[in-house]
Amino acid sequence: MDAPLIVSFSERLAAAGYPAMRFNFLYAERGKKAPDNREILVKTWRAAHEFAVRTLQGKVSSWVAAGKSMGGRIASEMVSENLLPVDRLIFLGYPLHRAGHTERLKDAHLYRIQIPMLFFAGTRDALCDQVKLDEVLRRLPAPWELHIIEKGDHSFHLPKATRVKDSEVFEQIIGKTLNWLREP
Repeated sequence: MDAPLIVSFSERLAAAGYPAMRFNFLYAERGKKAPDNREILVKTWRAAHEFAVRTLQGKVSSWVAAGKSMGGRIASEMVSENLLPVDRLIFLGYPLHRAGHTERLKDAHLYRIQIPMLFFAGTRDALCDQVKLDEVLRRLPAPWELHIIEKGDHSFHLPKATRVKDSEVFEQIIGKTLNWLREP
């Protein structure tokens, strides 16, 4: 939750009047590299959402779930199973497949989602082949938008040769996000 992208994203959303909350999954909180099992990941997302709803009761009329990589995928799986009542989804780098394994996609649940989705993807993302993502998006029944970060990796870092700072990329991401959130 302290990754520069997540901090920048949530702070800028809050500054624009969209309450934002960051949280870690338990494995990250404990400093472990291996993710928790799906049940614990789902319980963590649910607990974070329930805390936000209790805290902001009556102050928020529309809920958006955003997540970096696996956090976004777990949120979308929950939405597809009616376990996370939100109105929109934002993916900050969707992990469509394991690195080097584009034959096995993590997309089946996406076709059951009926709410608008905003995807951010880097053209050098080892976990999200652009051609495969385009194929998946074309088949989605729900409204979606894709914003490409040219030369960005899974965390939207650009090669040093571009001389583009991470903060500039983050501004691009938050700008697109705010425009998308303001759309009806």
